[in-house]
Amino acid sequence: MLKRFAILVSALALFVLQSQSAFACGGLVAPNGAIRLSRATTLVAWHNGIEHYMTSFTYQGDVSNLGWIVPLPAVPIKIEEGGAWTLQRLFRETHPEPVRFFAADNTATSASAGVDVLQQVKVEALNITVLRGSGQAVLDWATKNGFFLNGDTRAHLLGYANGSPIFMAAKYDTAAAKARHQIQGDGAPVLITMKTAHPWVPLEVLALDGQQVQADIYFLTDMPINTSDVKARIGQSTVGSDVPGAPGLQLAFQEQVNPTLFHDLSTDRNMGWVRQDSWLTYLNLNAPDTKVTYDLGISSTGVIRIAPFGTPPMAVVDGQHSRELPGWLPTLPLGTPQTAETLAFLLGITVLAFLIFRARARRSRTHDMAR
Repeated sequence: MLKRFAILVSALALFVLQSQSAFACGGLVAPNGAIRLSRATTLVAWHNGIEHYMTSFTYQGDVSNLGWIVPLPAVPIKIEEGGAWTLQRLFRETHPEPVRFFAADNTATSASAGVDVLQQVKVEALNITVLRGSGQAVLDWATKNGFFLNGDTRAHLLGYANGSPIFMAAKYDTAAAKARHQIQGDGAPVLITMKTAHPWVPLEVLALDGQQVQADIYFLTDMPINTSDVKARIGQSTVGSDVPGAPGLQLAFQEQVNPTLFHDLSTDRNMGWVRQDSWLTYLNLNAPDTKVTYDLGISSTGVIRIAPFGTPPMAVVDGQHSRELPGWLPTLPLGTPQTAETLAFLLGITVLAFLIFRARARRSRTHDMAR
């Protein structure tokens, strides 16, 4: 009995130890639908009011005349090359198995009626322009600067303009891409640093007509991310859970950054800001375009908030205070319910073993007295 009990305790202890152990590429534009978005990969890291957002994507079709436009929650502090292997390393982690700036293309119009050109920079083979203006003014600027905008793309940009007047427009320099031997179908990772009150992820911008929306979204945050206010407070993990109100979006993986992962990420190009005590969360999005009509935010308690696209970026979180639990309630460490269940089970086994031993002792004493 004691031997079986020891084996059971060891197995449960091993179980307990094991259990505790990005926005979107956006607004892909190309003439006559010649380019189709295959998959977007994004990393969003947030700490103390600073958001690092890195995105890249794969596509199908000819790279010539390809561009994309994405809404931003704030004017970037910096735009630069993203890590050379960071997104691939994050994929491997969640699926077990010097800064160079160049002058932007001078052929682009520096301003247009109603549009302020805030920044221009070249990252690898991408000419990037940060704009501020009304939705229609941004559309007019994009048309004058060689972006092909179909009806679906126009509708997306006009909708997002209701929430934020800031956009980033990126266009491939085909000659530069060929000179860099860039593989057709792969986008360049772009790293954007901004000041934001909360992480914000505009997902609807990925919903192109007639295409399945597929994206990998990674977060590096100070605390674990959760899909429920109650579960976040009691420390209940929601790995494997669908995000309420977000069809096709699932919280698929979560862990605290381990030393090996920290080394691999922090030593990559322009990634020295990665924090060793961060939590890594992976969200997988796989849904028809008609279902992805929402954007995502993360509250100060680490809970995912969903709102219709076009909602002002910070209002995705700040507009839902009614869902917050009282601040005086304590937040328990992640895994607390599982640990409590395990301890309760171990206590039950201990009590049962004690009762068995006690019953045997009584029978032994009774037997001795009978003799």
